[in-house]
Amino acid sequence: MQTLKFKTNIKCSGCVATVTPHLNVLEIDDWKIDTENPDKILEVKGADTLNAKQVIETLEKAGYKAETI
Repeated sequence: MQTLKFKTNIKCSGCVATVTPHLNVLEIDDWKIDTENPDKILEVKGADTLNAKQVIETLEKAGYKAETI
């Protein structure tokens, strides 16, 4: 299992609700967003086959931005 971290523009619980169905279709074991952090850090845990590009593209489809940190 690997852990990927991203800086995002996901700001509130409404944003989290919007991205949830998009992230749930990926092969992710667990994910969380720290909306209290100024960089709005998304932490994703999943199989070793999961890659950052998949997560970034999925968030973009939901209308959000992300960059790997």
